[in-house]
Amino acid sequence: MSADSTMLTERRSGSDRINWIQSVPFFLVHLVPLAAIWTGVQRRDVWLCIGLFYARMFFISGGLHRYFAHRTYKTSRVFQFIMALGGTFAAQKGPLWWAGWHRWHHRFSDKPSDVHSPQRGFWWAHVGWILTNRYKDTKVELVKQWVRYPELRWLNRWYWIPPTILAVAVWALGGWSALVIGFFLSTVLLYHATFFINSLAHLIGWRRFETDDTSGNSLLLALLTMGEGWHNDHHHRAWATKQGAKWWQIDLTYYVLWFLSLFGIVWDLTRHPRQTKTIEEGRAA
Repeated sequence: MSADSTMLTERRSGSDRINWIQSVPFFLVHLVPLAAIWTGVQRRDVWLCIGLFYARMFFISGGLHRYFAHRTYKTSRVFQFIMALGGTFAAQKGPLWWAGWHRWHHRFSDKPSDVHSPQRGFWWAHVGWILTNRYKDTKVELVKQWVRYPELRWLNRWYWIPPTILAVAVWALGGWSALVIGFFLSTVLLYHATFFINSLAHLIGWRRFETDDTSGNSLLLALLTMGEGWHNDHHHRAWATKQGAKWWQIDLTYYVLWFLSLFGIVWDLTRHPRQTKTIEEGRAA
């Protein structure tokens, strides 16, 4: 039985239903920022919110996505762990879970087996799929090269520990308002900025390349997610460290990785070939 047939059969069995009880913590995280009514908001809380948002976005983009999901560059085992740890601070489950399901998405992008295609609706692609029981386990068979590292397996199993430690540290150093705005609000914003790549990036944007999915490019999403918004380019060349195919496509994650490469922390960064046939060039031919 094909993956698409299996997916359709499991959907009919009801395995895609949202588990509302187990999803309560997810929804509570969204409500916590409302506590700012009582804690107040200081300027430092806002700066902390912005700082934690982009710091953790880098680890999602440069670590969980470009390294663990696509291996677009190389690094040492120590920095590999740092990237994985940084990714877990984002409270988006473990690095192996994240990378495994993202690889599955690329394998079946916008087809029936895709886990978060907007073909099933915006809500499903944006957040619905992660609230079901069906996708809670790690796709171990798709991340075999990472499973052999015990430290990555540990982070994947105990993924809730790093963000909990971060939350406690923020509270201890900045108080309740820092926790509510600096940690929880930035976490909620981080959730949806990441989710927009699964949903909006397959509904809006312009297309440079003919791909067998609905991925598009968006400057707004690229700025919000440190370069992930060049989604059509990414689906065309998933192995490229720099998401955008052209030099002018802003990619903050790539710039940070390039800077790290100057010190030998990462290496073998990859980019799109200069001569790459676009949709317009393909039609002209």
